[in-house]
Amino acid sequence: MTKQEFTITVYTENQIGLLNRIAIIFSRRKINVESLNTSPSEVEGIHRFTIVIHEAEEVVKKLVRQIEKQVEVLKAYYNNNEELIWQELALYKVSTDEIAEHVKVERLLREHGARAVVIRKDYTVFETTGHREETDKLITVLEPYGLIEFVRSARVAIIKASSGFHEKLREFEALEPSEEVIENEFLDKQDEVFTM
Repeated sequence: MTKQEFTITVYTENQIGLLNRIAIIFSRRKINVESLNTSPSEVEGIHRFTIVIHEAEEVVKKLVRQIEKQVEVLKAYYNNNEELIWQELALYKVSTDEIAEHVKVERLLREHGARAVVIRKDYTVFETTGHREETDKLITVLEPYGLIEFVRSARVAIIKASSGFHEKLREFEALEPSEEVIENEFLDKQDEVFTM
């Protein structure tokens, strides 16, 4: 079984504790999560998890079926990188003195599609988006010029060939809107709820 990079997309109701239950599914199988992003979807009340793993396709199929067994999960998909449009955001902190001294650094940054987001006396922060290989290349370029810090976001991805499920999502939400979750709703009713 050859391993490759897969992105799992999970559409869920927005419920407390679901992230923990999904994480347990991966840890029980000793599968390392390379990247995890959660965000609202285009349909109100429905969230989207984007999970990147490096695994064999047979294992990923079983994993997706297991995730779909969770009550709050509406649908889960897995895709390889060719079936997705995806990006990651990266930030690079570099010594401002180093950047100012080397004019060619500005040209290098332009070549990599980076732009300055913060310029201070002591450091400058650059931002770029792209695939991991692209953001890693810029690390190599900036290291000789005093790279102080680097951070990369989780993957955001859109499935190239998925329009049908989005219609179903909207229909589902119209029929069964998710209820508002009220945290600590019984906190002020302690005497009524907890009686000895």
